[in-house]
Order: sequence, then structure tokens, then C-alpha cells
Amino acid sequence: MIDQASGLRKMQNPQYIKVIAVSGGKGGVGKTNVSLNTAISLAKLGKRVLVLDADLGLANVDVMLGLRVKRNLSHVLSGECELDDIIIQGPAGINIIPATSGTQSMVDLTPAEHAGLIRAFSDMQTKFDILIVDTAAGISDMVLSFCRASQDVLLVVCDEPTSITDCYALMKLLSRDHGLFKFKVVANMVRTPNEGKNLFAKLAKVTDRFLDVTLELVAVIPYDENIRKSVRKQQAIVEAYPNSPASIGLKALAKNIVSWPVPQQASGHLEFFIEQLLEH
Repeated sequence: MIDQASGLRKMQNPQYIKVIAVSGGKGGVGKTNVSLNTAISLAKLGKRVLVLDADLGLANVDVMLGLRVKRNLSHVLSGECELDDIIIQGPAGINIIPATSGTQSMVDLTPAEHAGLIRAFSDMQTKFDILIVDTAAGISDMVLSFCRASQDVLLVVCDEPTSITDCYALMKLLSRDHGLFKFKVVANMVRTPNEGKNLFAKLAKVTDRFLDVTLELVAVIPYDENIRKSVRKQQAIVEAYPNSPASIGLKALAKNIVSWPVPQQASGHLEFFIEQLLEH
């Protein structure tokens, strides 16, 4: 009787988790800054947020925040501990799953090992509302796996030809080979709001011509010298300079994310928490 009542409550109050992959193809576009500052802003809006450093071989989330890490994803994959055991707490109460840096074996994980890692999240005991996956740069199998497993793919792009080209290449692979056709775009480090809109228009013009995808501009983040200062301080800009132009843009992105719907059924891809989705 108790088990039945517990199961009924679980069915009535399912925990739907919003999973957002932050990517973009090119390195140096501010992807990790967007991930961390958005996560902190979401936490300040009352959300329980978990950040996964998914740059498995060149992790830097903990370094950017000056956090000390004892165990990371390599210890989970080796069977030494569980995901819950390696979580560290960051600013505003966000939780972080750190990866490792300078370990070739983590870079060379097979697709099956990526899938195993993604499935491991379904067994976590730590409760949260939003998972932000900060992917590596490039278009490796690792990046593709994490994007496919997320509900929303947030692409960070700058007004540089290489950034636009690499972002296009990532969308091309995800749409052509993996059935992902909707992408959200952050125009980062732009001088004016119009520059951000023009950057999005450039990207949309190329995708409209050659790809069958839908793009949505969800944030325009201004160029801000305070970002460099906050990085040197090993602090998030929304904490170190909360009223700076970039902080205002990142807080607006967090408020936007809160309004995004949470899928209540699996899409057919390998997904984080697919067992929970199927169960409910």
C-alpha cells in the first residue's frame, strides 16, 4: 500500500528537468562564460541549477570560478564513485559536475561511453530543475552526443567569419545526421543591439539557403571589458559586476530561459533523464 501511494505521488508530481546544451563550434566565443553566468542568474531566480562541464579533456569551469576539485568525471567513469559524489557548489548555490583537464583518455571516449555517461544522470539523487551542459569547442562526437541528448541547443556566436562558419558546420551535422532542426542563438560580444541582430541575420541567411533548420535569437550580450576583469578575479561577471552591460544581458537570457517549456516526453534521441521521461 505504501509503495503504491509513493508511486502515485511520483506520477502526480513528476520531476521534469530542463536540459540545455551550450555550444557553438568555435572556441573563444564566450561559451563557458555564458553557461556559468546564466546558471548563476537562474539560481538567483529561484531555480536549482546543475552545470556539467562537458569539455571532458580541457575542463575549465572550476578554474574560472577558482574552485578546488578533488574528484571529477574521470573518477566516475573509472567506477570509483557516483556522479553525486563529485558535485561541487559554486556561486549562488549552483551545483557543478567538473571534468578533467589534460587527460587524453577522456577526449577519446567512444559514443557508447558518452551514452553511458548520459544515462548515469538518471540515477542521480541530487535534485535540480535545470541542467546546463557546457560542451567543448568543435564538432567532435562528444559535442554531438551532448547536443543530441539535450532538449534545447543554445549556440553562442560572435561577429567573426570563423565563428559563423563553425556554428553553421555544427548545425549542419546535427540536422543532417542527427535530426535536430531547432536552435537557439546567443549573439555574444557585440557592440550594439543592432550588431547582434545583424549577426543573427547573417547566420539565418546562410541556414535558410542551405539547411532545413529553425533559428531563434534569444539573447544579445554586449562586449564588456568587465568580463576580462571578472575572469582574472576568477569570478562570474554577474557576481563581480552585476550592473555591467554583459551582466544585464545575461540576466535577461536567464529570465528568457525560465519561460521555455519543458518537454514532457522523450523525443526519440538519447536524452538526459530519458528514463524519467518515459516513466511519467
